[in-house]
Amino acid sequence: MRIAVIGAGPAGLTSAYQLSKKLGDKIDTLDIYEAANTVGGMSRSIRLWDQTVDLGPHRFFSKDRRINELWLEVVEDEYDIVHRKTRIFYNKSFFDYPIRAFNALKGLGVWEASLCMLSYSRQKMFPVKDTSTFEGWVTRRFGKRLYRIFFKTYSEKLWGISCTELDSDFAAQRIKKLSLMEAVKNAVAFRKKNKHATLVDQFAYPVAGTGSVYGKMKELITEHGGNIFLDTPVQRVLTRDNAAVGLLLENGIEKQYDQVISTMPLTLLAERIGTIPEELVKKVKSLNFRNTILVYLHVDNSNVFTDQWLYIHDSDVKTGRITNFRNWVPDLYGENSQTILCMEYWCNFEDEIWSNSDKYLKELAKAEINRIGLAQEQEILNASVFRIPRCYPVYFSGYREMLLPVLEFIGQINGLHVIGRYGAYKYNNQDHSILMGMLAAENIVDNAGHDLWEINTDFDVYQESATITKAGLKISDNN
Repeated sequence: MRIAVIGAGPAGLTSAYQLSKKLGDKIDTLDIYEAANTVGGMSRSIRLWDQTVDLGPHRFFSKDRRINELWLEVVEDEYDIVHRKTRIFYNKSFFDYPIRAFNALKGLGVWEASLCMLSYSRQKMFPVKDTSTFEGWVTRRFGKRLYRIFFKTYSEKLWGISCTELDSDFAAQRIKKLSLMEAVKNAVAFRKKNKHATLVDQFAYPVAGTGSVYGKMKELITEHGGNIFLDTPVQRVLTRDNAAVGLLLENGIEKQYDQVISTMPLTLLAERIGTIPEELVKKVKSLNFRNTILVYLHVDNSNVFTDQWLYIHDSDVKTGRITNFRNWVPDLYGENSQTILCMEYWCNFEDEIWSNSDKYLKELAKAEINRIGLAQEQEILNASVFRIPRCYPVYFSGYREMLLPVLEFIGQINGLHVIGRYGAYKYNNQDHSILMGMLAAENIVDNAGHDLWEINTDFDVYQESATITKAGLKISDNN
């Protein structure tokens, strides 16, 4: 077989890495095409001011034994265990996330906390009927008041739409097992351990940054005989007789292949396939990704705050999340006594902030970090701006009605496999994209028949689970 992979992020590189092991056996040619000048996608690492940082916070955690075994196979012993600390910053106060009852009581005050509990009790007696939206789903679970304090502002910053227009699928994927009553029970029983699958208390992290995982995958793929072409964007997938037969590169060159794995944004993939039915074009155009602007601040202070990242819920600033890379592993900063913060701003292409100058964005970030009270403007030594298009697939209300016919159309094209956050229009974590890549490789080599789009935060079908510890893999039985 001749196989092409579009995109060298976690999903694409994982699929290529697994396939590269079959080169010379079942595979004749394996080519990976990446539009950027480096691998890793959103999970790449960069060097700034003699330190290593990621493109925002990228923690890795999985209970799936196969994912963890592959990760350790690549990373080997070049990792450490990070004890997770992430909080909500609201109204000049820090709140534990996930919510802890005593901490919330202290931050909100007795009166506001009492009103929150009354609001929660009201929902238990008179629950909202429509839980199809994010607002309805969260209100039903936590009450209107807690929803407004701890969920509304951040979510609307991230998605750029009202929570009444945001589908409840986002809540179901990200906070399904988060429970107010569980938080109260933990507080009463003085339990600190968090049982929520996506909010683990510790996680494995490569000492050279998240991007080093994919840098090592790149080296192993090329050692096995695969080819990785950087700065080589793909224009479209070529099809004939309802099958993928190759790629058209943006430089005009055509390449012939038997199988194509695509992690390019689903919207671009579908729009550029010449055989797409006219009635699907409107549905494709309704699907939307949010962009991210990252503003890195070089701060002359080694103790800005103690979290790996903060969720910013104050509505008087535009930033939604701030990462502190000094609180991950010491290898990232070495002997440096300064801190690098990453402030995130989310927007659409048509929003003014997306086209604003780097100078404007740097000044905005400096002013907001000062307004929040985390750092003084005179402490900022330098700033740097990165723009990342199409980061987050928007789960607008009714998005499935638009998405599923598009996925069905793509799924009927033999030899075309769409994976990853962009490719599947799925709000994946890093581990889910890795799993998609693994299973896509199995579909090609072993004709396994995995339904790749069903992989998400609830994908847990294996009885045997495992977690990564400093000593290696710890096996446990789910039964």
